[in-house]
Formats: sequence, structure tokens, C-alpha cells
Amino acid sequence: MNDYTRQAQDMFAAAKDARIPENVQAFAEESVAKTRDAYSKMSAATQDGVKAIEEVMLAAQAGAKTFTEKLLHAASVNAEAAFDAAEAMARAKTVPEVARLQANFVKQQLAATSSQTKEFFELSSKIGRQTLESMNSAASKTFEQMKKVG
Repeated sequence: MNDYTRQAQDMFAAAKDARIPENVQAFAEESVAKTRDAYSKMSAATQDGVKAIEEVMLAAQAGAKTFTEKLLHAASVNAEAAFDAAEAMARAKTVPEVARLQANFVKQQLAATSSQTKEFFELSSKIGRQTLESMNSAASKTFEQMKKVG
């Protein structure tokens, strides 16, 4: 057996009977418990934060879907009105009748466009408010949870 091997064996033999002081052991156990507790709180806060982000994204997505549906409906209504006007003008017998039908169509479309613009503005404002409220709520909730962790 060489010198290094014997020294290692002697050191392990001496360490076998060595005891960790109680205060060091208590400190280590307390540190692990506090770290585990902090990790649990951070993990819960992170999971709640992810849920909050999902809620904000779902609210924004729902708003975008509503807006898109409203936009498609308006486009469909406007297209139908244009086809109806074109059909009526195609059946007209005189130029003055075509001019009258055209003028009526333009007048009706201006009124419809004005109404649709107002609806889109109100809807986009509502969606924006709802999305911001979701974001503020999520941010407040996350901030409160982080305060509890730290």
C-alpha cells in the first residue's frame, strides 16, 4: 500500500466518527426549509402569472374575434347592398331612373358607413378597455404575489 492510499484511509477512518455540530445542522435544515418555502411561493406566483397572461391573451383574442366578425358582417351587408343597387339599376328603363337609384344607394351607403364607423369605434374602445383591465388586474395580482414571496 502506498503512502497516499494509507493517508486517504486514515482520513476516512477519522471522518467516520466526526460529528457535525448541532447548530450547523440546525442552520442547514432551516436554510433548506426556507429555500423550499421560497421556491414554492415563487413557483405558485409564476404559475399564477402564466394563468394571468393566458387570461389577458384570451380576452384580447376574444375581442379581436368579435371585431373581425363585426367587420365581416359589415362587409357582407355592404356587398349585398351594392349588389341590390346594381341589380335595381340594371332593371332601370331610363337614365334619370339610374341616376336616382345611384344617388339613393350613395346616400344609404354614406349613412351605413357612418353608423358602422361609430359601431367599430365603440367596439374597439370597449375591447381596448377590457384588455387593459385584464392586464391591470393580472399585473396587480402578480405584484401582490411577488410581495408575499419576497
